[in-house]
Amino acid sequence: MSIREAAIVLADGTTFEGEAIGADPDGGVSTGEFVFNTVLSGYQEVISDPSYAGQIIAFTYPHIGNYGVNPTDDESARPRCAGVVVRELSRRHSNHRAVGGLDDYLRGHAIPGIAGVDTRRLTRHLRDHGSLPGVFGTADEATLKSAAVEAVGTDGRDMVATVTSDGTTVVASTTGADRRIVAIDLGIKSTIVRHLARIGSVEIVPASSSADDIVGRAPDGVFLSNGPGDPGAVATVPDTVRSLLGRVPVFGICMGHQMLGTALGGRTSKLPFGHHGGNHPVRDLSTGKVEITSQNHNYVVEPESIDRIEVTHVNLNDGTLEGFRCLDVPAFGIQYHPEAGPGPHDSQYLFGRFADLMDQGAG
Repeated sequence: MSIREAAIVLADGTTFEGEAIGADPDGGVSTGEFVFNTVLSGYQEVISDPSYAGQIIAFTYPHIGNYGVNPTDDESARPRCAGVVVRELSRRHSNHRAVGGLDDYLRGHAIPGIAGVDTRRLTRHLRDHGSLPGVFGTADEATLKSAAVEAVGTDGRDMVATVTSDGTTVVASTTGADRRIVAIDLGIKSTIVRHLARIGSVEIVPASSSADDIVGRAPDGVFLSNGPGDPGAVATVPDTVRSLLGRVPVFGICMGHQMLGTALGGRTSKLPFGHHGGNHPVRDLSTGKVEITSQNHNYVVEPESIDRIEVTHVNLNDGTLEGFRCLDVPAFGIQYHPEAGPGPHDSQYLFGRFADLMDQGAG
């Protein structure tokens, strides 16, 4: 295979050299917001997570693609990220579950990538300067630099509207549980649906669904899914959630947690470089236990901006809010991903808490 030279140019002018992998971007340029992810495995789940819409994922683990890909591990019908950056792409994969290699997977889903990059240097730069918009591709240096100046991040953009479903999907309970759950699709992951289906049947509805339409489906609980972008730019959803509170139990994960916080009058703010990885320590304040968690968010809810809540989970790295419950209505939110595939699995008990909340009802 011939090497196709490629390069990264960040909005601040910093450049990195590499070689093109995956699909060819339009005009030889792919644009997005660069973020780094620290997972050691689970690259397919990361790439196919709709929460990465508009972002270019730089993997800090140096060797990516060694166990191939398979349809079971997809978190959505197709990846929504703007690109992938790796130090070394495995040219051969070896795993009994694999049906193909990562490079072919990227090509098949029209996702461009770049390999051979000094990802340690890139990660240190993003840690020092924050998540940055930029470009990468096979275009000439002048074209890339010009495009980088115009590159924009996810700030102020309603990315949820680009990934939510157009219609309703019904998933039967896999355990026979008779609870009825309506899941508002802000960019929902397949693994989340599987966990919800263990505690009840699931109706997945678009983000534009009204509160009256949702209540009309007679749910025992409403789930607010993960999703991409700036929570402050998401239209209508906070108003919908506000209208649901007190009428039906509510559970939100990641973007859903932020929508719940916003509905309660809270503020969200952007972290310098976000939390993206599978090894973040979080303390459950109700039990004192420390969980190792999977995370993927650039924004957080500011707890002091919300009344009538109890903080339940805190990030032990930086003290940011990772979970809260409402004191006067049956609702709670979790910033990280308790459903995490391939793991860790420390936090799966939270789906049980949602089941208990639904069994108690809205009163």
